[in-house]
Amino acid sequence: MAKALLTISSKTYSAWSLRGWLLCRLAGLEVEEQRVAQDAADRAELLLLSPSVLVPRLTHEGASVWDTLAIAEYLNELYPDVGMLPADRLARAHCRSICGEIHSGFANLRSALPMNLKVRHEKFPVFSGARPDIERIEAIWQDCLAKYGGPFLFGAAPTIADAMYAPVTTRFLTYAVPLSVASAAYCQTIADWPPMVEWRAAAQAEPEEIEDLEVEF
Repeated sequence: MAKALLTISSKTYSAWSLRGWLLCRLAGLEVEEQRVAQDAADRAELLLLSPSVLVPRLTHEGASVWDTLAIAEYLNELYPDVGMLPADRLARAHCRSICGEIHSGFANLRSALPMNLKVRHEKFPVFSGARPDIERIEAIWQDCLAKYGGPFLFGAAPTIADAMYAPVTTRFLTYAVPLSVASAAYCQTIADWPPMVEWRAAAQAEPEEIEDLEVEF
């Protein structure tokens, strides 16, 4: 049987591609990666599209699934026993809620702190409009970590929520955003998560295709 195919874009800049890839890793689904081939102008236009742009796209056993939440639910349905969602009903509802929030919101954060895994800024002026987004994300994380005990958002093992928030942790690290002790520890947990280590290494090996990226991907 043909291996599942995951269509992604840049590993350096694409938050949505990272989410889709992490979801496949959580499910234990082995995928072949297919990179979207675009020139810089096409890619810059793609960055401005909504999260429902057709990257990432999972092609698996006749199904074609795009949008990260759709991929998450498809994989959870396919592999219900791997723990992509918490076992407890209330925790599952909580997990789905915060995943929906990151999926559809935080536009100011996305534009102010674009994902870029190849740079580190020790002093970066954060647009004031992004601060409420940062504060809300920290509140989400701190609530989850206190309620479920960490080190991941819903306890000892990663879930869909960690895949959805992983790109945010990279933004906070890239731009040295001041964080609470709990939030900083969570960012480090995600940075040390083996799939993230693998993705980051692949991003470092990518050729430079976009110069002076100024919009969220």
